[in-house]
Amino acid sequence: MKYVKHGKCVRCGRTYPAAPDLTTCECGGILDIVYDYDAIRADLTKEILAARPERSMWRYRELLPIEDSTAPTPLRVGWSPLYEEPRLAEMLGLKRLWVKDDGQNPTASLKDRASAMAVAKAREAGAKVIACSSTGNAASSLAGNAAAAGLATYIFVPSRAPKGKVAQLMTFGATVISVQGSYEETFELSKQAIDKWGWYNRNAAINPYLSEGKKTVALEIMEQLEWNVPDYIAISVGDGCTIAGLWKGLKDLYAIGFIDRLPRLISAQAAGCCPLNRAIETGEDWRPMEENTLADSIAVGVPRNADKALLAIRESHGLTVNVSDEEIMDAQKLLGRTCGVFGEPAGVTGTAGVRKLCEQGVIGRDDTVVSVVTGNGLKDVANAIKACGEPISIPSDMDRLLEAFAERRITPD
Repeated sequence: MKYVKHGKCVRCGRTYPAAPDLTTCECGGILDIVYDYDAIRADLTKEILAARPERSMWRYRELLPIEDSTAPTPLRVGWSPLYEEPRLAEMLGLKRLWVKDDGQNPTASLKDRASAMAVAKAREAGAKVIACSSTGNAASSLAGNAAAAGLATYIFVPSRAPKGKVAQLMTFGATVISVQGSYEETFELSKQAIDKWGWYNRNAAINPYLSEGKKTVALEIMEQLEWNVPDYIAISVGDGCTIAGLWKGLKDLYAIGFIDRLPRLISAQAAGCCPLNRAIETGEDWRPMEENTLADSIAVGVPRNADKALLAIRESHGLTVNVSDEEIMDAQKLLGRTCGVFGEPAGVTGTAGVRKLCEQGVIGRDDTVVSVVTGNGLKDVANAIKACGEPISIPSDMDRLLEAFAERRITPD
């Protein structure tokens, strides 16, 4: 790879050649992909990038750990819309607010970015089978992207995974193993199976290339903002891979001179499962927590990418915010009613965090914020219905309609 130097352990600093099947360091640390920024600066300019017709994550090839000969994966991943939302900004008391709707990716979540990268690297490695453990979105994104590329998948999910996500897996032809236990137990079983059969490993805590796929959300945000850096970028946090990838993308852009400063990150976690935020807030090492939240995609009591995530929050002088399930579902309704964006509970946790920080006066009138919605609400319609209620149900009778409106104090214009 022309622009990649090596993989480097975030714990001990040991380096490894950037082979397609690169995993973790011998010390157990997760690797970071190190680039030759001088070479990238020599070959990539904003003008060259702007002229490219490719509208997907693969438009940023110089900043991705792939061979020149590696073809883009079949599904269109990335280049999701970034909406400016002045009405919601006014409601929250912000100077400017943008919402990045990554639920518009092929399998309806940001994790398509990581899975597309996994498929590309699996092809480079000559693998025919890819496997992972997941609370849902990583699984469905892998199954869909692998199916489009003609690769088989084995997916391990905790039994609490929403049926909508499991339905995606089955439709994409994955072999699905529903584990009767926590995400930690699911991860351990997947690890044992991957070791036994030698499948390509898509687990985010093992495969360092996945953060490189996820970082493309940062590259897109900055390009869509015409390289004008916001004060904050908010994102939901589970195992830590997504916020780590977001930060890596921002640092890459800063290193090649595409942006002149770095934003602060907002790490939003569910109050019922917030081991990473708790570590930042207490100054102690992170400790496992129960997975007590309806936001299943970030219900990770034993985060596997803690090192990179904590480093990202600290380096960015970031903010942490923990939100209740009620606050999460309120944010889902708020986004829907003001922006027309339907996010799943984990997907809107970043927005719930922004709202809470505004209410607390931590951020406000002078601040510009991007909130990333990481997954589509159709992934978990059961909780959406619980939050918003059932529709009016009546016979085809005008009198009954008037009665129903009166009962609900609805005054049609």
